[in-house]
Amino acid sequence: MRRILASSFVGSAIEYYDFMLYATAASLVFNKVFFANLGPGFALFASFATLAVGYVARPLGGIVFGHFGDRLGRKKMLVLSMLIMGVGTTFIGLLPTTAQIGIAAPVALVVLRLVQGVAVGGEWGGAALMAIEHAPMKHRGFAAAFANAGGPAGAVLGALALSLFAATSGEDFLVWGWRVPFLISAVLIAVGLVIRLKVSETPAFQKLEAAGEKKKVPLVDVLRNNPRAVLLGLTATTAFYVCQAMTTVWGVSVAVDNGADKNGVLNLKAGAALLTLVVCFYSARLSDRLGRKPVLIAGSLLGAALAYPILMLINNGTIWGFGLAIVLGNGLVQGLIYGPIAAYVAEQFPTRNRYTGASLAYQGASMLGAGFTPMIVAGLSLATGGGIWLIGVFWIAVMLAAVVAVRATAEGTRRELD
Repeated sequence: MRRILASSFVGSAIEYYDFMLYATAASLVFNKVFFANLGPGFALFASFATLAVGYVARPLGGIVFGHFGDRLGRKKMLVLSMLIMGVGTTFIGLLPTTAQIGIAAPVALVVLRLVQGVAVGGEWGGAALMAIEHAPMKHRGFAAAFANAGGPAGAVLGALALSLFAATSGEDFLVWGWRVPFLISAVLIAVGLVIRLKVSETPAFQKLEAAGEKKKVPLVDVLRNNPRAVLLGLTATTAFYVCQAMTTVWGVSVAVDNGADKNGVLNLKAGAALLTLVVCFYSARLSDRLGRKPVLIAGSLLGAALAYPILMLINNGTIWGFGLAIVLGNGLVQGLIYGPIAAYVAEQFPTRNRYTGASLAYQGASMLGAGFTPMIVAGLSLATGGGIWLIGVFWIAVMLAAVVAVRATAEGTRRELD
């Protein structure tokens, strides 16, 4: 079990290092390297648009990897997703700039972001189910949190890597410094593959195989028999993705543009991700005792209550303001929701289509919540002349929608997975 949880955590951390490294670079680098000719405001919007492409591809990755994960097994898909992610991220680090090869540079950036999105779309479902389907019932939430915790851990690594090379490369950061963290991915992927190849297939899938049941097309099966579970799971999961995008992507860009020190912002982002890890494990353990629904509802209501205070702190242009905002939004609110969410979503589906159904709900939420939020918020800011009131309305609406969705689902904490 220790090896399985380590595999889920380390593998997810490496894949999310790659995926979230792009998000940080989209805030600080790509608008200046690939879209500099558009002007500051529209360059940032275009940079966030390429970020969204990866999130749009995540449901596709969830469907493709989910299909084969439900038919061939979880383990094979985890190994394949990691290989694809490593190739895409390394190529981003080698990509020439727009000044060097013209329009081909941003086009290639979009294609490689699509590759990243497909890979990470298949990653989460496999890593979460590998932990959940091996774990005893009373520890499922805590076990699933190891797969989810890989996200903040990868974000920490990505933010620290960019911060380190921003400091060491100085004025050359936009020339070569930003590239090194992307190239490091090749080494990390090799380490992750060694760990993943040593774990066994899940007992739940082995029982399904032994039963000899005629296998249906997982996507058709999910949409025919579990559409409500997909819709409600997607709505509930969107809440923490919006928190993540508001504080760690859009918030980083706004804080730096308003005068906060870039290295300080990146270091604070890494620190807040560590807090997210701690809160994630605590809330997952709490959900094993109290149930998934009470913890998720509490986190979503807290996010709605703190929306405007967090937005004001992000916009005040100081390190301490950004630090407090990201601790509250990323560390506390996101952490509370993030801990139980993997088990909550997976428990809504039967074994025969769990990889596909859980991935469709979770990755659909990532597309809507994390992929489009930076663009939506940047657009709302432009529409209001830099105001935050409309942004706050958007944030609160997402949190309250999550509360309604969670209340409408059945509690799965004591549900047998087989």
